[in-house]
Amino acid sequence: MPTLRRWLPRLTILDWGREYDRGTLMSDLLAALIVTIMLIPQSLAYALLAGLPPEVGIYASIAPLIAYALFGTSRTLAVGPVAVASLMTAAAIGSVAASGTAQYWEAAIVLALLGGVMLIALGVLRLGFLANFLSHPVISGFISASGLLIAASQLKHLMGVKASGHQLPDLLASLWRAAPSTHWPTLAIGGGAVAFLWWVRKQFKPLLLGLGLPATAADAMAKAGPVAAIAVTTWLVWHWGLNDGGHGVHIVGAIPTGLPPLTLPSWNPGLWQQLAAPAFLIAAVGFVESVSVGQTLAAKRRQRIDPNQELVALGASNVAASFTGGFPVTGGFARSVVNFDAGARTPAAGMFTAVGLAGAALFLTPALYYLPQATLAATIVVAVLSLVDLDMLRRTWAYSRADFAAVASTLVATLLLGVETGLVIGVGVSLALYIYRTSVPHIATVGLVPHTEHFRNVLRHTVLTSPRLVSLRVDESLYFANARALEDCVNAAAAHPEVEHIVLQCSAVNLIDASALESLEAVHQRLQQAHIRLHLSEVKGPVMDRLKNTEFIQHLSGQVFLTHYQAIASLTPEVLQG
Repeated sequence: MPTLRRWLPRLTILDWGREYDRGTLMSDLLAALIVTIMLIPQSLAYALLAGLPPEVGIYASIAPLIAYALFGTSRTLAVGPVAVASLMTAAAIGSVAASGTAQYWEAAIVLALLGGVMLIALGVLRLGFLANFLSHPVISGFISASGLLIAASQLKHLMGVKASGHQLPDLLASLWRAAPSTHWPTLAIGGGAVAFLWWVRKQFKPLLLGLGLPATAADAMAKAGPVAAIAVTTWLVWHWGLNDGGHGVHIVGAIPTGLPPLTLPSWNPGLWQQLAAPAFLIAAVGFVESVSVGQTLAAKRRQRIDPNQELVALGASNVAASFTGGFPVTGGFARSVVNFDAGARTPAAGMFTAVGLAGAALFLTPALYYLPQATLAATIVVAVLSLVDLDMLRRTWAYSRADFAAVASTLVATLLLGVETGLVIGVGVSLALYIYRTSVPHIATVGLVPHTEHFRNVLRHTVLTSPRLVSLRVDESLYFANARALEDCVNAAAAHPEVEHIVLQCSAVNLIDASALESLEAVHQRLQQAHIRLHLSEVKGPVMDRLKNTEFIQHLSGQVFLTHYQAIASLTPEVLQG
């Protein structure tokens, strides 16, 4: 029974719910109020980014928050639609259905369900480590490219023109062709909203602090910038009738009033097959982003999260979204930071936020009829440009050309080929570079540093050595990809006629697989024929546990020394006197 319980998802609400008190309640309510105000425009905007009706963004922000509160381990992570996942959703379902059709929305619901089921399965099987294959350089390049793509895709709404394309060249070419028909009233509204939101993001909070407002109040007012932009531009369009006659400013229009509908994902095997791969990519990227944000915020309060339980929680959130008319969701950086800074103490803040959004869906949507699409586009542009980190190219170039190659290839491929292809190429390049690096391991010839028991590279330090013994420090785990490199290095060392002993210092070896073991046996056989003894030193316990029952150890011509110093003292004691 204990073993079975280990594999089953747990209701984490039972953990934090026992400690819930009135003080925590007030903190969570305040945080929920602030986050709700921020999420109303954000949810609408990200739904439009995904090519869905604006109300779907609110739908996707209600049930998922409740599901995460039940299963999540982060006290402050806020789940819902995010920019990158919305872009990936649009790219995935745009290939199977036309935007604005019932089939398009249906595909989004199926995409959320598939991603949710995959995440739950990975969590139950405790496979959260698979997300480690998405390296930080790859994620950074992918998010930066996605931010640029998202910003470019919103220019058509800011300009009031029609444009299409999922790749940057197609988008820019389409925008260039449409530029002569730019709708100037729309551009004025959109450009003004961008300028205002950028000023609010950069200058408004410092201004309020300078006027003597408390930091919490100043931060809350700064976060409410998008709400102010929506209110002002909506009033302008309504008051001046900018959506009528020759003005023609595109507005959101009528948004259905009511709670999220109960939806049953369509059982279409062909559609499920088409969406399986994109669903996995969206789920993987979302999980990495969520865990990164969750761990960062948890560390600030000396808390911890469980990655495998997070998989279950995010999976449940996406399943909840699929049955309430939503689309793929994940833990968002901006909303989570706002939730944290606003003082959220438990996931109950997410539940209260869901209640607030439900109230907005019931009572506030009629007020958004005249909301310009350009304003929503402006909120997206300002939000996603903060995700773009092109300086990462400079930093990785200076530190590691391999990491630079991973960042650059991911960024370029995402911009030129699309989000899904770009991410796959980035992961592929990253894994290929890793295999290449480990296939050519660093193997140093080391000697004794005088008057110490430490050994260093003979090419970097003045050390003591003996022509009768070669010490080789292997700085990599030994597996099939680098087994041949080890053979070549040992054979080169054995070519010197004075050599009687070769000692492999294994302090950095964490694994010896079957291929590497065969290579060691082949090396040992050749050394025996040359009357050279092979020794090992500083072999780690787990590695030795696997070696001790092998024929290699049983027939080893040399010894296995606890330390490399002992090996030198036993085999060439004259070195210690030198």
